[in-house]
Amino acid sequence: MGRNGVETLAAITCAPAEAGAQVGDAAQGSPRPTQLGPGLRRGTGEGRAADSLTVPRLQLSRRTLLATAAGTALAAPLPLAAAARATRTAPNLFVGTGGDGHTYPGATLPFGMVQLSPDTDVERWDTCSGYHHGDSSIMGFSHTHLSGTGIGDMLDVLLVPTRGAVKLTPGPLADPDAGYRQRYSDEHAEPGYYRVRLESGVRAELTVTDRTGWHRYTFPAGAAHVLVDLSHLVLDKSDAKPLIDEASLLLDADGTLTGSRRVHRWAKGRRIHFALQLSRRPDRVTFYGDDDEEQPAGASGVRGRRVKAVLHFDEAGGAPLLVRCGISAVDVAGARANLAAEARGWDFDSVRRAAARRWAEQLGAIAVEGGSADQRVIMASALYHAMVAPTLFSDVDGRYIGLDRKPQRVPAGERAFSTYSLWDTYRALHPLLTLVAPDQAGALVRDLVRQTQQSPYGPLVWPLQGVETGTMMGWHGVSVLAEAQAKGIPADYAAAWPAIRRRSFDFAAPDLDNSKGRDLYDAKGYVPADVWFESVSRTQEYAYDDWASSHLARAAGQSADAERLAKRSGNWRNVIDPSIGFARPRFADGGWWKDYDPIQLGHMPKPWWRDYTEANGWQATFLNQHDVYGLIRHLGGDRAFEAKLDALFTAPSTLPANAPPDIAGLVGQYAHGNEPDQHAPYLYAYAGASWKTQAMVRRLCVEMYQNAPKGVIGNDDCGQMSAWFVFSALGFYPVDPVEAAYVFGSPLFERATLRVGAGKRLVIEAPGNRAETPYVAAVTWNGRPWSKSWISHAELVKGGTLRFTMSATPVPGFGRAVTDRPPSFGRVPG
Repeated sequence: MGRNGVETLAAITCAPAEAGAQVGDAAQGSPRPTQLGPGLRRGTGEGRAADSLTVPRLQLSRRTLLATAAGTALAAPLPLAAAARATRTAPNLFVGTGGDGHTYPGATLPFGMVQLSPDTDVERWDTCSGYHHGDSSIMGFSHTHLSGTGIGDMLDVLLVPTRGAVKLTPGPLADPDAGYRQRYSDEHAEPGYYRVRLESGVRAELTVTDRTGWHRYTFPAGAAHVLVDLSHLVLDKSDAKPLIDEASLLLDADGTLTGSRRVHRWAKGRRIHFALQLSRRPDRVTFYGDDDEEQPAGASGVRGRRVKAVLHFDEAGGAPLLVRCGISAVDVAGARANLAAEARGWDFDSVRRAAARRWAEQLGAIAVEGGSADQRVIMASALYHAMVAPTLFSDVDGRYIGLDRKPQRVPAGERAFSTYSLWDTYRALHPLLTLVAPDQAGALVRDLVRQTQQSPYGPLVWPLQGVETGTMMGWHGVSVLAEAQAKGIPADYAAAWPAIRRRSFDFAAPDLDNSKGRDLYDAKGYVPADVWFESVSRTQEYAYDDWASSHLARAAGQSADAERLAKRSGNWRNVIDPSIGFARPRFADGGWWKDYDPIQLGHMPKPWWRDYTEANGWQATFLNQHDVYGLIRHLGGDRAFEAKLDALFTAPSTLPANAPPDIAGLVGQYAHGNEPDQHAPYLYAYAGASWKTQAMVRRLCVEMYQNAPKGVIGNDDCGQMSAWFVFSALGFYPVDPVEAAYVFGSPLFERATLRVGAGKRLVIEAPGNRAETPYVAAVTWNGRPWSKSWISHAELVKGGTLRFTMSATPVPGFGRAVTDRPPSFGRVPG
């Protein structure tokens, strides 16, 4: 479709499977993305400023994944005239399943509890989600998955429908015939539905409700069986055995198979329970215990660590076999109740249609016109991936496992959630939800308040299935709360304050890895590099959380605490050496690391000891989100800061041998494939050089995302990478979410229509926008000239029309005046 077409994601329906996004198996390959034409060219513009930045091309290396297509747009209810000419864009659920995206293609609902998806391997970092596009065989279909994470877990309750001899182990990826793995073909995925044909001749289809997974297996004539493998999980060489220390399976008199297990993978000690029913009874059931020991004939269950069951059918052909499975983190009774409430019949297609409707409603938050067909698919896919997590965690009766490891119950009408990847998602994912899904944002915020009260560690970090993992630095749950409070999302924020205060000021309170060194941070103003690992990033991340917490203290009426936190949030200065203009490791005696190199990750020879969190000195220098003008002054003023940003994007794209794979998608030393500096392209606006923001943002949208399995640079991180794209393609980004303001970039489409809550509609226009017009010449808001390089959340949620006039050459005057620059640290410059 040409630039004048309208694509509405709301129009997704349960059309025949062939109508959805489709990618073949590994043998068939992947569809080639549409090329977007010539790359961005530096315009002549006016004056010397327009010549000071050459937008560099990406450098290919073992750490730099080059993408070729990008776009963004969301869909909302359209006027009848527009709806009449609308066509349908379905997300490509295979985007991110290749490379290091770590997404999965299976069936789930928006923020649902069940993620029913195929697993291809469990022993590589590539398969943190259980699936990697290009793997030649499928192990089976499990009910829980993580989307885009850098650590693997979940993959609970694996089902393997097959024929022939019973095999109890999957065998290696390199030799599918050695186990129960199966080659596959005709793979297809669309929101809420997945289908594949296995080499045994089985046609497997998957769909879901919130808390149940549905399977439909069509077997050839003859005998067949379904293996239920409770020993299946993500493996890692560093794991201490046993990873499963309690597991059980039990066949009830009514034919329901129930089971439980306790897993010690990433979320150590988490429990999962299930209740599974079949549309017809198997002819016999065989149970296997540890070491695949077959239980006596007639056994009704088994206990151990790695238990399995095989459901045998002497004649599996004819009518398809349906399986429905409810899960719960609380107990088997919860799984049974979830199954009873959400699986009252055997109409697979009805469940599939309901799932499609749920997705159509969610994806109907944004509609776009213009851009290429690939860009519209990328936008749909990004919005989809921004709505799969956090995941539902409470049962139909409201029970869930709190972070105190005890059963809790939400108030009537509320829900609990898990899979909060907060170090990543506070930046763009949660701000996107506050804008286009405020009801969901409210549900998450109220849940965060409750779980902050329940956790012995206070504000959340990276909770998974009732376990606070303590992964990454800081306690960024406070950012999500403070942002929502600033944007008017209703919640009892004061109820969370006592726990936040303990984390902020009680240095005897228990710590996990994410909050080590709080006492030194308070006493010295920084975390010493010779005492704690990742000290530079710790100091900066703690400072940002102080900034967010100061807002919550003020909301709770604690003005003295608010002032103390606001002052302490300036501690970021103490790890940026102004004499060299870089974030630099600093020791307990106050001295700096003398042999400093900004590409290095740490001052110690141990490969695992790093002074930065998934970053180096270049990237950490720009980590400050909340006091940008303070950073500009610290680095020498506007011109020096602008030159420093230029240097970030033009430095050689080299990394040390011990750099983690997370630092990917390099443009100079800027790493788009990881979160610490993803706001850096927007920092030019604070120095009055908005045109450079526009050039770089457009480039990143085009080069870092594509309509292909390798379409996400780096891990998608529970939707953060996708949310960055959605915002940036719309034309603005929340550099500091707590500031409740958006900095303008370069919109990708000619028109976008957003649903922004309470029946309000936001229209973003960029008439004639195309690949050759990345620069903003002028902006109007509701028909009035708008000279600022930013706009507040409060303005946008009123609804209206934001209109960009685009240009093929830079317009350095736009947003240059000090009074037109974005606010930071609670102040508007000038």
